Amino acid sequence: MSNVLVIAPHPDDETLGCGGTLLKHIANNDNVYWLIITEMKRKYYTPDQIKKRKKIIKQIAKLYKFSGLIELKFSTGNLDKYLLKDLIEEIKKNILDIVAEIIYIPFYGDIHSDHRICFEAAMSATKNFRLPFIKKIYMYETLSETNFSFINNFSSIVFNNITNYFDRKIEILNIYKDEFSEHPFPRSFKSVEALAILRGSQAGYKYAEAFQLIKERVD
Repeated sequence: MSNVLVIAPHPDDETLGCGGTLLKHIANNDNVYWLIITEMKRKYYTPDQIKKRKKIIKQIAKLYKFSGLIELKFSTGNLDKYLLKDLIEEIKKNILDIVAEIIYIPFYGDIHSDHRICFEAAMSATKNFRLPFIKKIYMYETLSETNFSFINNFSSIVFNNITNYFDRKIEILNIYKDEFSEHPFPRSFKSVEALAILRGSQAGYKYAEAFQLIKERVD
């Protein structure tokens, strides 16, 4: 049994990037925690939008049966307005509280600035001399963020077979249906399946999720 943490700049990144893998961890009796970095602020969103987002987050946490949900409440789309050290400290504090051994973080080259800043903060927060209990750190890919980047060198070196969990991943993504549109919109359910098929074909599975391994410690 391991303590697993997924760091999501926004709600839906966790499911797009590694939803099947998280379900697999939970099925294997790992403790999985969901850390959401940002939230909608009244300055930029209506009360109805904020209320709806909060309801969705509760639904998603319940569907996964996460061991814990942490919301840091930085302003979505505005992470560049904060001091990086504040984000680093918040991430580090929660990793310490959870004693997270396996961590999933966004790809460093994602086109969305929130994703890139989350990556930078997470890497600074997880230096081994600060948190020696961390065993593995993976970067996940996010449709319309990873594949649209000019730094599109996401090298899939770890493939996780999610064939038994893909349908459940789609069910959960349906809660985020307002973020999706019909193909060829980059975030379509057809695109999600196409990516899972592609990653599966690279490793001999029906469906897979791909990751870049950042760190692995073997005792």
